[in-house]
Amino acid sequence: MIEVLAILILLSVIAAIVAVETEELLPAVIALGAVGFLLAIIFVFLAAPDVAIVQIGVEVISLVILIRATLGRDTKPATPRRRIFGTIVGVAVVGAIGLFGVRIFTEFPGFGSPVMDRFVDAPSVTYLLDGLSSVGAPNIVTAVLLDFRAYDTLGEATVLFTAVLGALVILRRKARVHGDKEEDGKK
Repeated sequence: MIEVLAILILLSVIAAIVAVETEELLPAVIALGAVGFLLAIIFVFLAAPDVAIVQIGVEVISLVILIRATLGRDTKPATPRRRIFGTIVGVAVVGAIGLFGVRIFTEFPGFGSPVMDRFVDAPSVTYLLDGLSSVGAPNIVTAVLLDFRAYDTLGEATVLFTAVLGALVILRRKARVHGDKEEDGKK
C-alpha cells in the first residue's frame, strides 16, 4: 500500500511540474486537474473519503471554469511531431492512472464491510463508544461533525465557500463585460 501511495504522490508531483512548466494554457489546466484528481485518490487511500469528495467537487467546478476561460486563448497550431508526442504522453498517463485505479479497487474491502472490522483502532470505534459520554450530544453525527472533526468540517466549508465565491467573481465579470458590450450596441 505504501508503494502505491508513493507512486500516486510522485505522479501528482510530476503533473504539478508539467502544469507549471508548460507554455500553453489548456495543457497546464489539464495537468492541474490531474494533480487534483490524484490528490483525491490519495485521500481515499488515506481513509479520508469526505475530503476526497470535497476535492473532486471543487476540482470539477474549477476545471470547468478554467477550461472555459482558457478555450480560444492559445491558437498556436501544434506540429505533427508535437501532436504525436502529446498523444503518447496522454495515453501513458491515462494508462498509468487506470492501472493504479484497478490496483486501488482490488484493495478495497467488500461491499458492506464496515471500517471498524478492518481497523481495530479506527476513530469510528471511539466515536461510537465514547461519543455520548465525552460530548453529550445524543446525535453521534452531530458530535462527529462539530466536536471530533470540527476543524475538518470548517476546512471543507471554507473550500466550498471559496470555490463558489471564485465562480461568482468570474461569472459576474463576464456578465458585466457582456452587459457593457450590449449597452454600447444600443447607443
